[in-house]
Amino acid sequence: MNIKSVASILLAMSSVAISFDSFAQNKTQADRIAEVNAILREVPVIDGHNDLPWQYRKKGNDLGAFDITKDTSANKLVTDFPRLRAGGVGGQFWSVYIPPTMTGTIGVRAVLEQIDVVHRLCEKYPNELELALTADDVERIYRSGKIASLIGMEGGHAIDNSLAMLRMMHALGARYMTLTHMKSLDWADAATDTPKSNGLSEFGEQVIAEMNRLGMLVDISHVSDNTMRHVLRVTKAPVIFSHSSVRALCDHGRNVPDDVIKLLPQNGGVLMVNFMPGYLTERGRQYTVAKQAEEDRLEKLHGNDRTASQAALEKWKQSNPRPQAADLKDVANHIDHIRKIAGIDYVGIGADYEGFDGPPTGLEDVSTYPALFAELMNRGYSAEDIKKVAGSNILRVMRKAEGVSAELKRNSKN
Repeated sequence: MNIKSVASILLAMSSVAISFDSFAQNKTQADRIAEVNAILREVPVIDGHNDLPWQYRKKGNDLGAFDITKDTSANKLVTDFPRLRAGGVGGQFWSVYIPPTMTGTIGVRAVLEQIDVVHRLCEKYPNELELALTADDVERIYRSGKIASLIGMEGGHAIDNSLAMLRMMHALGARYMTLTHMKSLDWADAATDTPKSNGLSEFGEQVIAEMNRLGMLVDISHVSDNTMRHVLRVTKAPVIFSHSSVRALCDHGRNVPDDVIKLLPQNGGVLMVNFMPGYLTERGRQYTVAKQAEEDRLEKLHGNDRTASQAALEKWKQSNPRPQAADLKDVANHIDHIRKIAGIDYVGIGADYEGFDGPPTGLEDVSTYPALFAELMNRGYSAEDIKKVAGSNILRVMRKAEGVSAELKRNSKN
């Protein structure tokens, strides 16, 4: 074969490659969604944070308040079984949240009631939900056609400074604990409050050690930068951010700075991206700050009169309409940033649905995860990349934490 013939063959191969690339880039949204849905038949979407139990609490923990077997839009919810199915969700961490104002025995009772809601939901809908305690449980339940239901505690004040309470919450099914919510604790500093320990106190380190021993994931969403770094120094197991975003793209104290993101590969943890517009874009953050300032002002003005405060806040919203603060591409930008800084193995999804109003355009409810993954594929993410972001990464973290727990328990017996 002469040089001219080889050149002709190479030119033809190049043309085929260019044509293939053009085809890939020009796929329709329907083509991409079909690809994503095929991927999600192999790996489930495992979302790190959904506040549906709190929505039931606002209705007196009455499971009859919402019929989640049907579209719940009329109840101003974004979560129900038809939309979870459409979204490819096979695993969900249900947040058992209590406000920072609920402390002491009141707080312990409130979180137990939230855990009870998750257990009762699984009992009420046995063909749809099953409680999951391990990574193997998640995969088994997903293969059975049901949604693996995991419990995530939001706020370490729920254990009332007691390792015994921590152990009992774990015994009841809690598989992660967000160390703080908006307020600093005696043993851990929050991102949005005055620090008390410049990270963790001595007892805070004991909490992390006991969580490692139990196999409970340490969730460092909501905590201060110093607390993030302190946890990463002392933990023996991978951490999670169950619902956080990136500081470099939105300068909110709740978001994760690049120097901490760079530590994830060494730790093995995962940052699960939050969909709340106030954590995604600066315009979203500025609106959130203004709204929070008004809420604080009204709370001082009206005291315990919640009805008056809510009526005044609604009037403020009418005069200050929410801007179009974020869209699907903004969420994809946060995922891109984490991949760039830490790598594809350290990013996941923690949407925070039912925990905020006004979702990003294109991600209005739990049915929309495939649209986000389609956007990522348009940006060059492979099928294996999508599997990792959707669920494989958090499953890896769960398995590693379970392994650390088993090792610590074995060593304690020696």
